[in-house]
Amino acid sequence: MTTVDRALDHAHDDHHDVPYLTGKGGPIATVWDWMTTVDHKKIGVMYLFTVLFMFFLGGVAALMLRIELFEPTRQTAAGITGAAFAGGEGSSVGGVGKFYNTVMTLHGAIMVFMFIVPGIPASLGNFFLPLQLGAKDVAFPRLNLASWYVYVFGSFFGVYVILTGGIDTGWTFYTPYSTSTEGQPQVVAMILAVFILGFSSIFTGLNFIVTVHKLRAPGMGWFDMPLFIWAIYATSIIQVLATPVIGVTFLLMLFERLFQIGIFDPGLGGDPVLYQHFFWFYSHPVVYVMILPAMGIISEVLAVHSRKRLFGYRAIAFSSLAIAAVSFLVWGHHMFTSQGELAATIFSALTFLVAIPTAVKVFNWIATLYKGSIALTTPMLYALQFLFLFSIGGLTGLPLGALSTDLHLHDSYFVVAHFHYVMFGGTVIAFLAGIHHWWPKMFGRMYNEFWAKIASGLVFVGFNVTFFTQFFLGTQGMPRRYASYVDEFTTLHQISTVGSFVLALGFVVHLFVFIHSLIVGERAGQNPWGGLTLEWETDPIPLEHNFRHEPIVKHGPYDFESVVPPGCDEKDFPLPPQDEVRTVH
Repeated sequence: MTTVDRALDHAHDDHHDVPYLTGKGGPIATVWDWMTTVDHKKIGVMYLFTVLFMFFLGGVAALMLRIELFEPTRQTAAGITGAAFAGGEGSSVGGVGKFYNTVMTLHGAIMVFMFIVPGIPASLGNFFLPLQLGAKDVAFPRLNLASWYVYVFGSFFGVYVILTGGIDTGWTFYTPYSTSTEGQPQVVAMILAVFILGFSSIFTGLNFIVTVHKLRAPGMGWFDMPLFIWAIYATSIIQVLATPVIGVTFLLMLFERLFQIGIFDPGLGGDPVLYQHFFWFYSHPVVYVMILPAMGIISEVLAVHSRKRLFGYRAIAFSSLAIAAVSFLVWGHHMFTSQGELAATIFSALTFLVAIPTAVKVFNWIATLYKGSIALTTPMLYALQFLFLFSIGGLTGLPLGALSTDLHLHDSYFVVAHFHYVMFGGTVIAFLAGIHHWWPKMFGRMYNEFWAKIASGLVFVGFNVTFFTQFFLGTQGMPRRYASYVDEFTTLHQISTVGSFVLALGFVVHLFVFIHSLIVGERAGQNPWGGLTLEWETDPIPLEHNFRHEPIVKHGPYDFESVVPPGCDEKDFPLPPQDEVRTVH
């Protein structure tokens, strides 16, 4: 028995095991209990609401960007006309032009570093990884709480930057913009924010790796784990190995900014391309920190809501590790225009290599749907949206990985659209699928399916109207990071802006659906979807120490053809005829 198990068993003896949402007395006592908790479920919920708040801030910045781009801007000899002229990333022009660059920087920095990187692993991962492993908690509960406080502390610096006027360096903090632009306190604060947030990622990744290795339930081998666990495990490896690189990079930038030490700034004898290598050596693997947990969610949702064993379980599991490994080899494809021909050719070839394990996943997901008993619930609708949108994002990456076409599309709106189809159409859509899938288990209440489906339709339509038009803008030559454009692009920009407000409306409807669920939602049963993974063996609202008795794994996580889901009636989830099972499998 581990130290964690002994400590939790002792705590279990001290008081009755109650649902984790049970209050501890008055409001002050309850707040204090949450602020000092080491319960992974409460920490996951705190992470969930914190990252959703950062998503709100980043979304507001995105709407401000789209409003700014509704009409073209001009800079003439007489002054600025239209909304304002905004030069390329880091431009220091005044007025609304600086405002555009500032909002663009804040949108990117908040969405990447404060929402999408920690979003799924820290919230849903924290809540469900121990439950799916059959553990009482993560391996290091206090470190888990510390990671949340570190995240809040780092995000505080980001909010400080917003409240004090922002920065206009661009979210990638490319030098010399980040070392020479105005607003030194704000630039230093944002660099510190990202530096501090990195420690939160490392703490979480270390915790998850040890938990997976040491706290699996009896009977659970490596290939008995749910694929969500495999995805979080691969993500954690990337977090632990890649995050220190960006931490050291930003520390060097901080020294350069404060003490004028020449490292990246060519004006001080530094090399700006060196910064790009450091930044993307971290930031490309972190793309898979964003997308791998999303892929794990999709594996869970497709299996449960189609009542079907996942096709190619081991292939999907190993492809997660393969993606994690290859992700460290392809950072140079962000720099085709700033490196030699040989290096560009090598990175181009490696870029196509990462498509193989990703395609393995997509093929197996589609094969899983074949002849499945598909229920078009809200989580399933989002999972199907993911397959469509993420495939567009992946396929549009091919012309960006090919040198001949990338020369035309580089730094255009085609890149913006591709990135958002992968990150929003992939990660955020899967995040929504996961929230809807596990909401009844997290809070013990169902949500209104009708309005949740309406909201998902608005999100799907709004997203495609917003970003599909940007593929056309990019192929026609519209550069990204500019508020100024020729009149011919006006109609497409206006369509994109209208789409962004439809997308925002979808999230507003979702907000009301979740609030309604928490207040008057129907109480959820133990296993409303009929899942087979261990989180569905807990009470409708999990107990403080998760399980009444230590679970023993006796079947696989996706054995729908031979196991009645826990807490469910066989007439509601009938098993298929065994001769049919033998034929299919």
